This record gives sequence, structure tokens and C-alpha cells, in this order.
Amino acid sequence: MTLMFYNTLSRKKEKFIPIEKNHVRLYTCGPTVYDSAHIGNFRTFLFEDLLKRLLLFKNYSVTHIMNITDIDDKTIRRSNEDGITLKELTHKYTDLFFSDSTWLKILPADKYPKATDHINEMIQMIQKLLDRGFAYVANDKSVFFKISNYPDYGKLIYIKSNLLQSSNRIADDEYEKDSPQDFALWKAYKPADGDVWWDSPWGKGRPGWHIECSAMSMKYLGQYFDIHCGGVDNIFPHHENEIAQSCAATSANFVKMWMHSEHLQIEGDKMSKSEGNFYRIEDLKKQGYTPEVIRFLLLNGHYRTKLNFSLSKRTEAEQAIQRIINIKSKLKTFKIKEENKSGPISEHQKNFISALEDDLDTPKALAILYIWIKDTFKEIDKNNFNKINVQAGLNFLEVVENLLGIIPPKINIPEKIQKLVDKRLYAKKKKNWEVADLIRQELIDLGWKLEDTVDGTVCKPI
Repeated sequence: MTLMFYNTLSRKKEKFIPIEKNHVRLYTCGPTVYDSAHIGNFRTFLFEDLLKRLLLFKNYSVTHIMNITDIDDKTIRRSNEDGITLKELTHKYTDLFFSDSTWLKILPADKYPKATDHINEMIQMIQKLLDRGFAYVANDKSVFFKISNYPDYGKLIYIKSNLLQSSNRIADDEYEKDSPQDFALWKAYKPADGDVWWDSPWGKGRPGWHIECSAMSMKYLGQYFDIHCGGVDNIFPHHENEIAQSCAATSANFVKMWMHSEHLQIEGDKMSKSEGNFYRIEDLKKQGYTPEVIRFLLLNGHYRTKLNFSLSKRTEAEQAIQRIINIKSKLKTFKIKEENKSGPISEHQKNFISALEDDLDTPKALAILYIWIKDTFKEIDKNNFNKINVQAGLNFLEVVENLLGIIPPKINIPEKIQKLVDKRLYAKKKKNWEVADLIRQELIDLGWKLEDTVDGTVCKPI
């Protein structure tokens, strides 16, 4: 099936055809490193990870750029509050982001450009906008984009041209407005900025947030590239402003396809740091969450629908993952020669892939996986399984892991522990419950727990 993705720019699903044959240039808005990223951020990062995994699975070469925002209002304010330098603050949270991403099995980008390393590119772009009449220097030597001189402003959010106004200016990096206003490209230095400033033709200061992504994406991906991703909160003002300043600077198109993930809710409410209802990855790790469980929970809903994250759903996720582990273990009991690995592709696998090819429909893909697991256990119980079925099943599970990343790595059970597990199983068959209970306790003392499931007993470390 042809890849179909929903393009925020056109408000419809479109057939995906890369600008350059077999090569996809992908830009994803990275973290603003003033604090730990929370699971709302990682919902977006995991949607982007799934997108990239699918593109790679379809044999595209992918050049992936994710920026690091290490200079904006938030980073300066937080460094002042903490009494440390901007570099100390941003290095700390950049490293934490990389650590969390690796733990969550997120495929790394090809490059993570930092805003502070690309000030010259931003100054050059701002100068182009001034030369072309799309920007102006204010009395305080800040530079603003003049939206009234750019007639296409509002096409990402469908603002009508008669709502455009440039009588007011917005200096803040982020803002909530029903109608757009001139936004800052360069912010003149003020005492609150401390020692954070750079020289420019207009005086010392620092870039606005929006110009950062335009300058860095075009440096590494070219003036016109395939896909730009982010959360729905980035659509306005950030991505709308990116389009305006980029197209105005180059007199050309900027991005072919815009893709955005919806908000994550916590226990049914909108997640908000000010309300305190959010979770960092470290919070969930302390509660015993695995990367696979978090990935499952955040990929369980379609990326374009609001998703509710609830701690009560953890058991449900663990049980679903355990069913996958159990069917894989069951299939592994059949002896298949390694050279036969390139076996047939099952209809379930084809349907699973087709669901993801249709705008990353993870709920449909997971439903197909559940049906296959249920049917496969039934067929095994009826002794209707042959080696071809087994290899097709193992191939399917490999595809599931490559695309979703929800299957935990195999647990290596020490020989001593496995012997105790087998001994307990024998005692249960003989209905010697007292011995079975004693062995269970012995395993617990050794740091291993047993879970009796409908598909058999599973042994794993405590």
C-alpha cells in the first residue's frame, strides 16, 4: 500500500511521495532544555519515532534533524532562577533528554543542532527578511517580522487575510492569540538577559524562538524538504511563523508535509506543569514502568487524537505485552533452522503494515496483532501449526518490534533458576502444591518472580 499521511497544511490525508526519490528529509522540533521532558513531550517524540521507523521499513533513506532549543525565554528565566549559567542548565537537561530517549528505544536523529551554535545563520536570515521588506527594526533595536507584508500568512491555521494585523508586536517566544501579530526575529538585549547576548548588525541581543528552527532546518535539509513534525501546540504560533519567515526569505516553498500529534491528557485532564499533573520519565521508572509499557501506552491511541494517560492502564499494557512475549516463546519451542528465516509473509502481517501505512493507524494495527495472537494460540492447541506457520509468526513479531518497539529483550534466565522453575512445574503436575509453593518462595529469595498466565508460567527478575 502507498503511504498516506495527514497533512496539516491541506487538512487531508495525502499520498506521500518524497521530493527526492527514495530519500526523505525529516525535521522534528526537539526539546526546549530548561527542564526534564515529560510524557506529553514524549508522546510527540514517539509518534515521530514511529514515523521514522515506518519510513526506514519502507526502505527509504531518512535524513533526520532534531533541534535542541537552548536559548529562549524559558531557558534564560530558569538559569537565572537556579543561579547557574545558561550553558550549565541546558547541558544538564540536554543530557537528560538523550538518556530518556535512549531508554525509550527512540531511534536517534542524524544530527541535533543547538540554537546557540547557529546564531550567524539566524542573523543572515533576518538580514534577508529586512532586505526584502518583510521585517523592520523597532526603536529598541529589536527586529520584527511584518505580517501585513506577507499575504500568505495564516495558511497553516487557516486565518483569513482580513484578520491580519500588524499594529501590535509580540516579543514573547510563545503566546496565545486569536489573531496574529508581528513577532520578534531578534530581541534587543535587556538587563534580565544577564550575560546571554550576541552581537548583530542591530546591536547586541539574541534570536527569537521561531527563527531558530527555520535557520537550522534549511541549513541541514535545504530550502524545501519533505516532512516537518511537532505537537499541535506548535502549529500556532511557532510553525505558522516558521512558514512565513522561511518562504519570505527564499521566495520558495518551505515544507511539503506538516504532521502534528495531539495533546496527552493525564487521568482525563489536560496536562499542565502549573497544575502539577504531569509525569517525567524518571517518575515512571521509579514506579516500575518499562520502556515497552510506556511505548505501548503512548502508541495505543492514534497520534491525531487526544490520548488519556492513566496509571490504572499500566496492568492492561503489561498484560498485552506479556501475551506477545508468551506467543513468541511458544513459537520458539518449534525448532526452525536459521537459514529458513526468510519465510512467508502472513495476511495478518500485511494487514498490520497496511494499517500503519494509512496515517500511522496504531489502534487498528494493534487490534490486528491481538486477533493474530488469539488465533495462533488456538491453532497451536489444535496441533494445526506447521513450520511455515511458525516462521511466518516469528517474522511478524520481528516486524512488530521493528515498527513499534514494544517487545522487551529476551531475559536470560540462569541455569540454576530455570531448573527450579522446571522443578516447580513438575511438582504442580503431580499436584504437590506444598513443594510448588516452597520453590516459588525460594525463587523470590533469589530475586526472581513467577507469574502464572493463561499461556503458561513466566519467570522474570523482581
